[in-house]
Amino acid sequence: MLPKLTTLTYLGAADWVVFFAILALTAGAAVYGNLRLKKGGNKALDYLLMGRRLTLPLFVATLVATWYGGIFGVNEITFNYGIYNFVTQGAFWYIAYLIFAFFIAGKIAKYQSVTLPDLAGNMFGPKASKVAAVFTFFYITPIAYALSLGMFLNMVFGISVLSGMIYGTLFACLYSVWGGFKSVVFSDLVQFFVMCISVLLVVLFSVHAFGGLGFLKANLPASHFSLTGGNGIMNTLIWGFIALSALIDPSFYQRCFAAQSPAVVKKGVIISTCIWFCFDVCTTTGSLYARALLPQAQPGEAYFFYAIQLLPAGLKGFFVAGILAIILSTLNSFLFIASNTLSFDLLRKRFKDIVLSNRIALFIVGALAVFMAAVFKGSFKEIWLTLGSYFSACLLAPILMGYIFPGRISDNQFVLASLTSAVGMTLWRFLPRLLAGNTDNWQAGLAGAAQTVDPFYIGLAIGLLILFSVCLQKNDQTIKRITYR
Repeated sequence: MLPKLTTLTYLGAADWVVFFAILALTAGAAVYGNLRLKKGGNKALDYLLMGRRLTLPLFVATLVATWYGGIFGVNEITFNYGIYNFVTQGAFWYIAYLIFAFFIAGKIAKYQSVTLPDLAGNMFGPKASKVAAVFTFFYITPIAYALSLGMFLNMVFGISVLSGMIYGTLFACLYSVWGGFKSVVFSDLVQFFVMCISVLLVVLFSVHAFGGLGFLKANLPASHFSLTGGNGIMNTLIWGFIALSALIDPSFYQRCFAAQSPAVVKKGVIISTCIWFCFDVCTTTGSLYARALLPQAQPGEAYFFYAIQLLPAGLKGFFVAGILAIILSTLNSFLFIASNTLSFDLLRKRFKDIVLSNRIALFIVGALAVFMAAVFKGSFKEIWLTLGSYFSACLLAPILMGYIFPGRISDNQFVLASLTSAVGMTLWRFLPRLLAGNTDNWQAGLAGAAQTVDPFYIGLAIGLLILFSVCLQKNDQTIKRITYR
């Protein structure tokens, strides 16, 4: 069995050369994106969406790279629950990706939007845009990914997690702000190859050193091979609903708005899904080996420490760079999208220069992400579950029903459904505390139900009831949309 490691100071010169070479290549790619930034034409559109000229290879690379910044969270879930991670963070999401590719990709192009809240505004009205922007901002602010970066720098260089979050997020802000979306895309291209090769290396060396499935079954709890991982069915299924947030995910939509055509989007999402499947197999398998060989390690760190002991000199540095690439590729995208939401969707009328305001907003978002990561008490699972639940429950139903029943939901009805869902979820979440110590049978039963049924289901049900009552009404008049640009 491999010994537990506490530092990375033993890394050889070859490892550090590889690590810093990849870091320099990433920064160089971002600079290249800045050099390709057009000086004339629609400067804002070029900065925010690459002038809607994103090709299929770049679309796939940036979409895949954006999706895995919470690598330590995925490792934590696998360490604790086994293949439950593949079900909740993989299989459910593949279904959502394919629904998006075949049923939604072709619908969004006609709106010629810039952001997800901008799309909501074009579909429903200006109030819907603002409400969607608020939910999007808190969902996309990269709290978990700033924390992941802080943990990474703590493990590699021994600095505090807080210092790591500050320095790492500042670095991501600096290279993202330079060339806008192009800098994000071209840095993602480098990170895409590094991260995919890194996780594959861990699996190949693990199988070679310890054997395959038989070794894992002999050294892991039986529950690690259960689809629910010892969790309840309802707890598992909620991830299926949260996975549907991919149908309205801001990073998905940003890349779709930037793509050359709907055909690029459809093909790109299908190809990306195949790559995600392979990547998830690698990360889940590698984390299972880490659990088997380092059972006393911290759940979120075990995979990292396992891999850098397993791999030979040179490849250790490549793997460390790969983990950094996984985190940075998501962090820079989320920082950029959150800054778009703040500057373009919420404060657009206050600033004439969208590019300048976006650059300022990016640093504000970075500072907010670090602050919230420092004070947020909970695991990665709790962060994702809380933010994902509110975002999905409050926006998923209105936007999807806007596709199904175009023109039948008004601006005010969208706002009513979204906000009522949020209020209902919050009240349901605190209901057990409000009714604590109450002996009345019906109140005790209600408190028990609140502890059993996740608030997400309450919020989603409220929104659906409101919207179905609207859409099923006979109304031959199409609601007039408001153009507010």
